[in-house]
Amino acid sequence: MSANNVLVIETDEQRREMLSTLIAFINCQPLEVNGADAWPEVIDELDDVAMAIVGDCGDKHQTKQLLRELVNHEARVPVFTLECPNCEVVDFPGVLGSLRFPIKYPQLSNALQQATFYRGQPRQRDQVTPSFRVLVGNSPAMKSVQKMIDQVSDSEANVLILGESGTGKEVVARNLHYYSSRREKPFVPVNCGAIPGELLESELFGHEKGAFTGAITARKGRFEMAEGGTLFLDEIGDMPMPMQVKLLRVLQERTYERVGSNKTQVANVRVIAATHRNLEDQIKDGKFREDLFYRLNVFPIEMPALRERPEDIPLLINELIKRIEHENRGTVRLTPAAIGSLCRFAWPGNVRELANVVERLVILYPYGTVDFDDLPEKYRVEGDELPDVIAEIIAATPASANRIAPHSQQVESDTATPDDAPDTVITPQAVIDNLPEDGLDLKEHLANLEYLLIKQALDEASGVVAHAAQRLKMRRTTLVEKMRKYGIQRDGE
Repeated sequence: MSANNVLVIETDEQRREMLSTLIAFINCQPLEVNGADAWPEVIDELDDVAMAIVGDCGDKHQTKQLLRELVNHEARVPVFTLECPNCEVVDFPGVLGSLRFPIKYPQLSNALQQATFYRGQPRQRDQVTPSFRVLVGNSPAMKSVQKMIDQVSDSEANVLILGESGTGKEVVARNLHYYSSRREKPFVPVNCGAIPGELLESELFGHEKGAFTGAITARKGRFEMAEGGTLFLDEIGDMPMPMQVKLLRVLQERTYERVGSNKTQVANVRVIAATHRNLEDQIKDGKFREDLFYRLNVFPIEMPALRERPEDIPLLINELIKRIEHENRGTVRLTPAAIGSLCRFAWPGNVRELANVVERLVILYPYGTVDFDDLPEKYRVEGDELPDVIAEIIAATPASANRIAPHSQQVESDTATPDDAPDTVITPQAVIDNLPEDGLDLKEHLANLEYLLIKQALDEASGVVAHAAQRLKMRRTTLVEKMRKYGIQRDGE
């Protein structure tokens, strides 16, 4: 492993220094972070981290949130937790193990070997749970949802997920399953609104051969398929009243029978339900059973509509484009003006509609840059300046920077002349001796300087990325990612 940095996230200064001393002793470079609040400062350096040690981060929720971000980061950093008096002990998927403090040399050396082996293995977790999606968003509303998932995921309580269509209710259900003790067992979804009422009983409970016309073989139901795991009942508000009675019995007694059978089977499943309907109104209208509602509504989680969290839209766009890239279906970049327009749009179809728009843009402008005027007319929304929090996210969020173009003009190729690209990107004046009297945007200035140096290194290396990376003292993969960020393309290598 070329990476020899060991990330230490710990609020206790004495423990942090002791760990750093030991890490230096085994010829590794300690990278110290003072707790969960400071850790985003090192996100860009995770590619060069051999492993991470997570100790006292403040509280259990902060620790879980930090671990979630670490283990799901594309850098695949091997993570160990630290056992110490003030540290929260968190059983979390993706963490390789725990280290007892004070750590001895053999213990740390073995952990480093384990981390090296982990880095060299295929990402089995992605293969086992291909449908798992991380919840994207740093808005207060999404942080509240993530906190509720942390609180209830380890319990056996029934959960009712509420929210408009397209807000990501199934993503929440999959997170609840993934972070629960049932995560190694099946997650079985069923859309109650998509199955005719007369077939729903057989779909949920299964049937025996000859139970009804057309039942030529016995068949397992969804409860049986989800044995030991989680059954997700989507659009529960569309379930016919007769089936609600039967579902209530299963939830109360934890037993059921296949259609056409007298044999009672135990339902060892956790039930998570979701609906876009107002079930309390449904109860008043006589369309939903009140007793079933209370059985399901033990722990409600409400997903916010996308229009209620516009600050998450840049992050969502970035994530959606990453998924399309991962499937080798192309990519696209959006200018701040285009992102701002999408942040102003009301999104009646929520995240599902946003995903459709992003996919359409990838098809219309493959490997290009989308400006405000390139958006479909419906999504061109002009208005007042965006709130500062959204403007700052568009301009500076590390998670979005790779897919959001820093300027409205597209840099067509890595052979473009200075006249072909924005002056602010490639003029020699990007390097200054003195700070202007009216100040400057430091992040933008550094981005411009970085662009200029990358272009120069590529020119001197005749377009060979590996040689340019050596000139810039960075990994080749890091340089390729920065080339994507600035729209620098190459014909071949």
